[in-house]
Amino acid sequence: MKTLQPKAVWHFFHEITQIPRPSKKEEQIINYLKSFGEKYKLNTKTDKAGNVLICKPGTKGYENKKTTILQAHIDMVCEKNSDTIFNFETDPIQTYIEDDWVKARGTTLGGDNGIGMAMMLALLASNDLHHPTLECLFTVDEETGLTGAFALEQNFLSGEVLINLDSEDDGEVFVGCAGGIDTTATLTYNAEKTPENFFSFTVSVKGLSGGHSGDDIEKGRGNANKILNRFLWTLNKQMDVRLASFDGGNLRNAIAREAVAVACVPWSEKENVRVLFNYFIHELEIEITDVEPKMVLSLESESTPEMVMDKKTSTALLNVLYACAHGVIAMSRDMKNLVETSTNLASVKMKEGNTILITTSQRSSVESSKYDIMQQVEAVFALAGAVVTHGDGYPGWKPNLKSDILKIAQLSYQKLFGVEPQIRAIHAGLECGLFLEKYPFLDMISIGPQMYGVHSPDERLSISSTEKCWKWLIQILAE
Repeated sequence: MKTLQPKAVWHFFHEITQIPRPSKKEEQIINYLKSFGEKYKLNTKTDKAGNVLICKPGTKGYENKKTTILQAHIDMVCEKNSDTIFNFETDPIQTYIEDDWVKARGTTLGGDNGIGMAMMLALLASNDLHHPTLECLFTVDEETGLTGAFALEQNFLSGEVLINLDSEDDGEVFVGCAGGIDTTATLTYNAEKTPENFFSFTVSVKGLSGGHSGDDIEKGRGNANKILNRFLWTLNKQMDVRLASFDGGNLRNAIAREAVAVACVPWSEKENVRVLFNYFIHELEIEITDVEPKMVLSLESESTPEMVMDKKTSTALLNVLYACAHGVIAMSRDMKNLVETSTNLASVKMKEGNTILITTSQRSSVESSKYDIMQQVEAVFALAGAVVTHGDGYPGWKPNLKSDILKIAQLSYQKLFGVEPQIRAIHAGLECGLFLEKYPFLDMISIGPQMYGVHSPDERLSISSTEKCWKWLIQILAE
């Protein structure tokens, strides 16, 4: 990356990729930021949550301009392909360049939000750029709980303008985002000895695109949990299926890319399983092969497990996973092509103590709709006899189309590129809604370079768009 432009941005992005920074385990990157502040003799402080604030005085002629907050989160989503050997707590990301893209080998890249951090560090290290007084806020644990934004103290910041650098679309300025909440369900089962004369098999779904459960939810991508369960549910309607295991998806804010189950059926049904499986593959190819060209479904014989799930719970699990909604629930009537409400069936995990943990997340730009879809999901799980709990949730960010910083961003983009940027709200969650709760006077926008496949090992960051976004950010600050 040393040959890429702008050099300072890519230099710091490379350094960031070499530092492990899983959500809730950000100690190494926090220490790196504190050392950076000391090296450049900049006022640096941290709060109780671990958020880091590095401040830089305005350049000559900008001393009396409004203090501007730049903000990015320091943690990254840790997803890898099942055949990739990698430890996110110790290993540096293995990056490579392909055409206009920076990618990672078999893992998430961490461009979300490492590239935002890199731009902030490049600004802080610069000595030839024009800007007002800067407060660069690096928040912790955005991806798994928004912990840093929730814990932000009301006197930690003094700026009146905030530019969030956590967006992923070239030439677009975001002025609003969805709120969200998590819903988890726990089912308990009794382990029973596998019946005699039963045939065991492993069925798996791999190769799906996955992606961000907010930004990519409207793209019609396959959910591995839903696909795998659909096949097993169909089998269960025609024969006696006993589940030994079900493991699908990982993170609450990622669309499940892979899922695998071990199941057993009477030996006499062995051939029927294969016939139904082949028919199921044919159905899926017709339905989603255009959006999931790399999808791979496999069915293989398996050694008979000693124990399986009791029949009642096994059937209840298959029913509830089939009934649980996934995808877009409603589109916005205020902003064209904006998803208003959605829900994501994120993960299904077998846990110790004969329990099954099902994790889902709901999003909406309308607060009442967020709770409505949350309650619908809760009701489905309650019918299956599950114990249901919810996370704290976070608020949305209502668009302000009269924003001063929005006008400056539009003017800056037009000066640089000769066209207007698109004004959008995003269905993904940003920390901006929580910032507004603590600092209701803030004037905010969110921008960022083009990224695809965020929250999956297909994550890639555009080189040309990064340079373009950097120029835009510098122009905004100069204006």
